[in-house]
Amino acid sequence: MTEKSSTPASGRRTPGLRRTEPGLSRSCPRAFWSPQPSSKSGQVDGTSKENLHLDIQKLKEERDMLDREISRFIFESYSVDELGDHISQLYEHNDIKDMGQALLGKLVLSLLRSCRWV
Repeated sequence: MTEKSSTPASGRRTPGLRRTEPGLSRSCPRAFWSPQPSSKSGQVDGTSKENLHLDIQKLKEERDMLDREISRFIFESYSVDELGDHISQLYEHNDIKDMGQALLGKLVLSLLRSCRWV
């Protein structure tokens, strides 16, 4: 098999399909800079530890807030079983509503009328 070269036989390159040399170019005045911090720097490790401590503190505050909300629900005499039953009834209601919509759609199609007519 023979491979085709990327340059035309005349030696000219196709416009817009040229390779750029590594390093700086006119369109990019600075060298490549990775958005990921380097782990070699001591400051990055300190910063990431501070960020971790802040994240942990935020999670603890969120946990405390949820605990207070659960306590409030318990104080208002809500139970987990009652909420589970309520959610299952909502699912059942939604299924019945969907079946009603489907039946209404079939009725409309069988009568060749619009939904507004029904």
